[in-house]
Amino acid sequence: MQQNGSPGSHGPDGSDGCTGERQAGLSFSPLPAATARARRFVQERRTLPLPRVMVVFSAAGDTDKPADAMSSSDSAEDDFRKPAPPAANLNLGKALRSSLNTSQEFPEVIPLNVGGTYFTTRLSTLRRYEDTMLAAMFSGRHYIPRDAEGRYFIDRDGAYFGDILNFLREGELPHRERVRAVHREAQYYAIGPLLDSLEDTQPLTGEKVRQAFLDLLPYYKDNLERIVEIAKLRAMQRKARFAKLKICVYKEEMPITPYERPLFNSLRFERSDSETKLFEHHCEVDVSFGPWEAVADVYDLLHCIVSDLSERGITADQQCIGVCDKHLINHYYCKRPIYEFKITWW
Repeated sequence: MQQNGSPGSHGPDGSDGCTGERQAGLSFSPLPAATARARRFVQERRTLPLPRVMVVFSAAGDTDKPADAMSSSDSAEDDFRKPAPPAANLNLGKALRSSLNTSQEFPEVIPLNVGGTYFTTRLSTLRRYEDTMLAAMFSGRHYIPRDAEGRYFIDRDGAYFGDILNFLREGELPHRERVRAVHREAQYYAIGPLLDSLEDTQPLTGEKVRQAFLDLLPYYKDNLERIVEIAKLRAMQRKARFAKLKICVYKEEMPITPYERPLFNSLRFERSDSETKLFEHHCEVDVSFGPWEAVADVYDLLHCIVSDLSERGITADQQCIGVCDKHLINHYYCKRPIYEFKITWW
């Protein structure tokens, strides 16, 4: 007969006998521990990351590479930040680049609208000289707008464009009265051969010779501006139709006397610097031209002044009204010729 409390003995209700002792001594129960383990398991199950599925588009060269549809959170985020470019977009970019590199095609016969004037010419005519604006425009590298009728439009006055085409076709030069205007158009279109041909014809050849003379007077253009400004101011102040100015035009700097006038062209003075200052003075005139050293004389310069004012639409008449009588030293006087210019405004 076993004693109470020995191993294998049971209590009156059939439970283990040592249970009561443990409850009495340690107060230990397995139920709270199991409940805690179950709660932790549930919580861990809730916090587990759900698997994400990602579909990756790859180019044609990457189709043989295996890829996992399932990935961890870190790898999935990296793949999401750096998606592979679609093959369709790559092909579209290549197509756009190839279309931009393709030059524009032109028909053999070119209809033109130059500032509202219509022309028709061959494409080869416009490309006759490579280093021109027209050749560059119709090379296919630039966009040229068209009008409502489909003509290629050039925003330029077409009054002299026919002369440009005639030179490109047959080397024909314009009439003399159109040379200056065509020369300006040739400068705009940068047609070097036409510019060279025009500059070797009148009146541009004569203009070169005249300009070589005027280069001896670097203040020439400034004096022209002074003439215009003074004449305009006086006419407005006096409410007059015209204005008069006194202008001195002299070729030689040295002063003369009436007895030395026949020797005017050959007389030369050797003077020291102190003596030279004694002869320096300003005539009492509005504008003064001179001196210069050239074969061209005073009347040539007067012609230049009147012609250049006429080019600006200003009518000018001139006449000699005497000489400057200012006494310089001893028996020397200025004797520079004085001219009266009459500027008519209307």
